[in-house]
Amino acid sequence: MSANQSPAGKQPTATYDSAFLKACRREPVPHTPVWFMRQAGRSLPEYLKVREGIPMLESCMRPELVAEITLQPVRRHGVDAAIYFSDIVVPLKAIGIDLDIKPGVGPVVEKPVRTREDLARLRDLTPEDVSYVTEAYGLLTRELGATPLIGFAGAPFTLASYLVEGGPSRNHEHTKALMYGDPGLWADLLDRLADITAAFLTVQIEAGASAVQLFDSWVGALSPADYRRFVQPASRKVFDAVAGYGVPRIHFGVGTGELLHDMGEAGADVVGVDWRVPLDEAARRVGPGKALQGNLDPAVLFSSTEAVEAKTREVLDAAAGLEGHVFNLGHGVLPTTDPDALTRLVEYVHTHTAR
Repeated sequence: MSANQSPAGKQPTATYDSAFLKACRREPVPHTPVWFMRQAGRSLPEYLKVREGIPMLESCMRPELVAEITLQPVRRHGVDAAIYFSDIVVPLKAIGIDLDIKPGVGPVVEKPVRTREDLARLRDLTPEDVSYVTEAYGLLTRELGATPLIGFAGAPFTLASYLVEGGPSRNHEHTKALMYGDPGLWADLLDRLADITAAFLTVQIEAGASAVQLFDSWVGALSPADYRRFVQPASRKVFDAVAGYGVPRIHFGVGTGELLHDMGEAGADVVGVDWRVPLDEAARRVGPGKALQGNLDPAVLFSSTEAVEAKTREVLDAAAGLEGHVFNLGHGVLPTTDPDALTRLVEYVHTHTAR
């Protein structure tokens, strides 16, 4: 079932007529919906308080804590959608990969995946592996009511990059060496990760996610030709695997201005755009039939209220002719952002776009 059709044979869900889902389906909206990547996280003092002394991965596995953190920005900012609090490496941890999220560094993998023998460590993900996710979704959907909940996962390329490099990387030397030097192993690695990612998204959708976003954080390191050859098939496999659920599928990456058309072709209903490309130009690159999400520079929020509003108007003006637009930042909320600036931004977008 297409994400742009009403649920065949089913009663519409409480979230179906929300501004966020209408925008994803490219339908008329009462106002431009707003949510922020990393809205549930380090910029909120209430988040820092509840996470105090709890390691990141552990916090992702405590359903009541996950629910509380996910709800915090909805209560504080009045955003039009919640996004499930987790981390892109959670499914890898769940299938037994020895990794940890080190403060100030990010995910670190004890034994990188670089050979065919290493591939055997990536077993299938089952719902039982992430039962805490299903439990947290149950808590959240009851609490959120008509507010949509966005599920998410890391895209196969970005997960592969962490696994092959052993952690965050600036130049992706080991990743590209494997990709170019052993394309058969690379294809098998991404195909395996596509299955794991699809299974993780399926768990979230079946537990109550109203939409899902696939984050390809590092794919901007590739040329369009390399993206199409080495990455797009696996991303398409993920999107195809969840297409039958009819929930909007969002695709986002950083530094992906040259990849926007190809990322849209991978199967998303909504293409996320970072702050480097104006939305009207992004729409030209993506082509018709897709909604867009974005794309205020997160650093703008450190300026005056007047400057934030002026830059926000630029984004909204560029989005004026789009088939569907979800307002967001062009990347995640920066940790030292003033939460009140986000609250004012939500109110401004809602007021400025009220129809």
